[in-house]
Amino acid sequence: MTLISPSLLAADFLHLDKDIEMINRSEADWLHLDIMDGEFVPNISFGFPVLSSIRKTLQKPMDVHFMIMHPEKYIDRTAELGAMLMNVHIEACGTKTPDVINAIRSAGMKAGVTISPDTAVEEVYPYLSAADLVLVMGVYPGFGGQRFIEDTIRKVRELRSFIDSNGLSTLIQVDGGVDGRTAPLLVDAGCDVLVSGSYVFKAPDPMQTISSLRGLCRKP
Repeated sequence: MTLISPSLLAADFLHLDKDIEMINRSEADWLHLDIMDGEFVPNISFGFPVLSSIRKTLQKPMDVHFMIMHPEKYIDRTAELGAMLMNVHIEACGTKTPDVINAIRSAGMKAGVTISPDTAVEEVYPYLSAADLVLVMGVYPGFGGQRFIEDTIRKVRELRSFIDSNGLSTLIQVDGGVDGRTAPLLVDAGCDVLVSGSYVFKAPDPMQTISSLRGLCRKP
């Protein structure tokens, strides 16, 4: 069964309580939270005060994606908020990536590593044995609602092959452009976790949309 992590970036921020309540009642596995700094990506989203408020009523694990420079500065604070997973970009961490992964896991969270569309999939291979999850961006990070980059499917397929052939248990997650057309293609290519924002939160029936995505299964 595919895991679903709806992206809060597409929610109604005037009525977050209602959207969090919907997530709690839905078949969503996690809630994806995008933290942006306006430096690593050309946008600013939300920060720890919002995460703290959400944590009070959210009943799903927090899947926190840092699209920022120097995410290592916020590992302890993220752990204190009870995040299940902290995800960082290898483009932001550079040679510090192994140390950041270890620090995240030492803080009691699962560690994720992300690659942006212009990063070759091979660049993340050295970190997959230590990381719990690898996130492949299906759009350029920073804004929701962008058009899906079709080459993402190839990247997922190559990651699946590398992970399986090396006996790793690293999950593959995709964020950006995930909808009713692309989701089955990604799952068939080997994706384990789908992050979907606009497709879920703008749907006439978000709970049914989440259910339909979660029902997707990889072919044996």
